[in-house]
Amino acid sequence: MSETSGRGVKETVGTVQAGDEERLDVRVANLDCERDAAKIQRALGDAPGVTALTVFPKAAQVSLRFRPDAASADALKDRLRDLGFPPQASATLPETPRPWKNPKVITSAVSGLLLLVGWLLARAGAAEGVTTGIFVASLLIGGYYFGREALEELFLEREVGIELLMTVAAIVATAMGEALEGAMLAFLYSMSEAAEGYTGEKTRAAVKALMDLAPKTALVRRGSTETEIPVEEVRAGDVFIVRPGQSMPTDGEVLVGQSSVDQAPVTGESVPVEKAVGDTVFAGTINGEGSLEVRATKAFAENTIARVIHMVEEAQERKGSSERFIERFGKRYSPAVLAIGILMAGLLPMMDAMTWSEAITRATVFIVAAAPCALVISIPITLVATLGTGARMGVLIKGGVFVEELAKVRVVALDKTGTITHGAPGVMDVLALSGATLPPERVLAVAAGIESRSQHPLARAVMRHAEAQRVAPATIAEFRSLTGAGAAARVEGIEGEVFVGSPALFESELGISLAHAASDIARLQGAGKTVIVVGDARSAWALLAIRDNVRPNAAAAIRALHEIGVRTVAMLTGDNPRTAQAIAREVGIDEVHADLKPEDKARIIRELRARNGHVLMVGDGVNDAPALAEATVGVAMGAAGTDVALETADVALMADDLEKLVYALRLAQRNQRIVRQNLALSIVVIAVLVVGAVLGRFTLPVAVLAHEMSEFIVIASGLRMLRA
Repeated sequence: MSETSGRGVKETVGTVQAGDEERLDVRVANLDCERDAAKIQRALGDAPGVTALTVFPKAAQVSLRFRPDAASADALKDRLRDLGFPPQASATLPETPRPWKNPKVITSAVSGLLLLVGWLLARAGAAEGVTTGIFVASLLIGGYYFGREALEELFLEREVGIELLMTVAAIVATAMGEALEGAMLAFLYSMSEAAEGYTGEKTRAAVKALMDLAPKTALVRRGSTETEIPVEEVRAGDVFIVRPGQSMPTDGEVLVGQSSVDQAPVTGESVPVEKAVGDTVFAGTINGEGSLEVRATKAFAENTIARVIHMVEEAQERKGSSERFIERFGKRYSPAVLAIGILMAGLLPMMDAMTWSEAITRATVFIVAAAPCALVISIPITLVATLGTGARMGVLIKGGVFVEELAKVRVVALDKTGTITHGAPGVMDVLALSGATLPPERVLAVAAGIESRSQHPLARAVMRHAEAQRVAPATIAEFRSLTGAGAAARVEGIEGEVFVGSPALFESELGISLAHAASDIARLQGAGKTVIVVGDARSAWALLAIRDNVRPNAAAAIRALHEIGVRTVAMLTGDNPRTAQAIAREVGIDEVHADLKPEDKARIIRELRARNGHVLMVGDGVNDAPALAEATVGVAMGAAGTDVALETADVALMADDLEKLVYALRLAQRNQRIVRQNLALSIVVIAVLVVGAVLGRFTLPVAVLAHEMSEFIVIASGLRMLRA
């Protein structure tokens, strides 16, 4: 495998105005690694008319900006095709050719076959010249691709890579009369090179699964005609029809129908969500039992699935700090290995330590033994698999650096509204007071009638509760708002004005004693509920207790956070301390900060970071933007369909589900465990091989076999992250 150089996201930027440019984003076949990215950069970076070029090897995508007066999209695609990277259809990922059609696999197989033939002939006593010729042919065929890449890196990139180490070792071994060993090295390394494309295809499996969610066609009604069209042609404003069992072609708003929709492919929610007129649906979600007519709110290329795919692919190109360190290390390590090998071959005979033949052989074994293949791929392959798996489960992590930071988090700060709670207040209790002249249902109808004219969030909570209880609002007249206190109106069938408001309105403004209700009011307020009193100018009839509902799984999620190593879970809220403390006790919060403005939340995050280091903040991605920016990792919850949340946070939880945060932290911790295992294995193998090579304990075939086996083990280990 090749060293990762970071060239995959290098840009060549021109100076023309954006209005004079066109953009071409195209997926291409055979783009498997950074070497391929460098080849495209060299060929197209300075091509006439090209003003910007970005290559994403992990996504197999090339992004070009060009001047239409000097270049054309078709010409650039032809150039890519001539380079060996044929463009693919816009909505598909390229597939690695079947082995019998893959040139790298074919050359490796031919090399292995010649190696076997040469070995059998040697065992049968054939002339040395014949067997040597066969072994040389095996070497040349097996080493063609990586040998060419080695020379391109050396002369065009001025870099010494692993391919050069292997090429030098194979040639030197053959020149020293060990043609069998040289051919074996070329064959085994060509096998790992041939497998590279299939490994890349495996890591793209999660993105491919996301791309496969949306149907290929959509049934669209334009005018009075229903037409089936490719999903790429769906425009915002189109009305499309989704039958039971079909997937949504793009994001939209339900116009007609009611059905349950499985949102698990996008948000990771395990339970289908009921959708009715006015509700939002997302591309790729699966319709249940009913037929829906939906107005598209986004074109196919701009819908939630498309944005998630784009962000996952960008995230896979963003390297973590450990990956960047390994890259820098590899750039210095490989030249050092080659230099040490040359010194061994030259100095050991001069010191009379061994003969020239022995010294060169030992130096060749050392170069192979010390090649850092497994080391340089141990981190990137694991990270790419982690990011893809997270996205498939509704957790969008913006890059390798945030995977690393998630694994270090020991303090989690949660916004209350919309995170721990639903963000929509609800009526929790309706208590009739002694001496009340109206039954509870009539009281609720009266309260709903008055609150129907108010825009206050608590008024909407009363309306929702009445609707849920199937209680029709009473008919009212002469409504008036009492600023900061409540509202009043005349209600049909009741003499005089009726009031809905705070306890202070009744006691201070109306002079009505609530002594008989004091204990109930204190108990409800102690539980963090806002108390509303309903009555007339003579007496109070009932108490309504309202509170933002705690999410059903909030307590379980916070308990799980403690179980996976989070020391402190803090709640940040603009709500009053009494309500905040009540909710904190209910769900198991360790630290409460209430009465906060947005700037106060940012200050608290700074203080938490100063005391604890790595702090994660969960908010809605809009109002909490300052705090999210201050945190080590900012997390937006319920980000599906929300452009701002997707853009502002480092991690986006697609569903309104706090347990997805637990999943994200566990995923990151698992990633770090596998990375450490891979690094430890790679270092141990290299150390053992180097010591054995220097002491002359290992032959070249042993070093090659151990080297390639460790590489395949690391790849298989990293791909474990593809399991959800």
